[in-house]
Amino acid sequence: MSRRSDRSGQRRDPPAWLKALGQRDLPETIVCNGVTYRRVQVFKHDFFAATGLYEQGGRRAVYKVGRTADLFGFPMAWLGGWLCRREARAYGRLRGLDGVPAYIGLVGETGFLHEYLPGHVLRRGERVGDEFFDQLKALLSQVHARDMAYVDLEKSENILVRADGRPGLIDFQISFYWPPAWGGRSAPARWLLRCLQEGDRYHWMKHWRRNRPDQLTDEQIARSRKKPGHVRAYTTVFRPFQHLRRRTLDRLEAGRARGV
Repeated sequence: MSRRSDRSGQRRDPPAWLKALGQRDLPETIVCNGVTYRRVQVFKHDFFAATGLYEQGGRRAVYKVGRTADLFGFPMAWLGGWLCRREARAYGRLRGLDGVPAYIGLVGETGFLHEYLPGHVLRRGERVGDEFFDQLKALLSQVHARDMAYVDLEKSENILVRADGRPGLIDFQISFYWPPAWGGRSAPARWLLRCLQEGDRYHWMKHWRRNRPDQLTDEQIARSRKKPGHVRAYTTVFRPFQHLRRRTLDRLEAGRARGV
């Protein structure tokens, strides 16, 4: 997240070294495919990327730029560029799917632009329409049909409730696709794809349970709590790092408050 809350409920900025652009903000204007867009709003600025809303002649688009700021003296623009191109390819591969923003084009070495879908991110406990989760499952199935796994469905903020109430998906930074030319048709690649797609379905069911439990039977609710093996492994390995990151940020914030 670009900002964190302190105990008073106020939002606070993370240290500059934890932000993709360091002390710089998103540019006021960008140029994509020869068209100039003007910044309207900053959505997010975290370690790996910064994201904002831009506009040109009434057309709104989302600009995402990967990390360019060095980290303790080590260049990181190569990582920002790699992540940018990787995610741009994912959007291109999903071109034409209703619920996935249309890809517009690259911006510089580390950024790209995609269509803006009006709506809001799914809030935990939000009572969405009766067809929402069936529609989300159908959208995931279309992503999977293109030999991809979304991977990041654990976060409800990656699920969009569009203005018309239908679901959308945003942020394909860590989505999985293994090109056939690089062994994507091999048994290990297909096994990994199936595991990650199973994880997508687990998280879809988890959000359904959290937001519309009234639509599920007791058996479905019980089944929705059973994590696939690789999801349990991920939680076991990475959850301690997430807790350590939060504690580190809290200590850094406390130090800044004392003027250290």
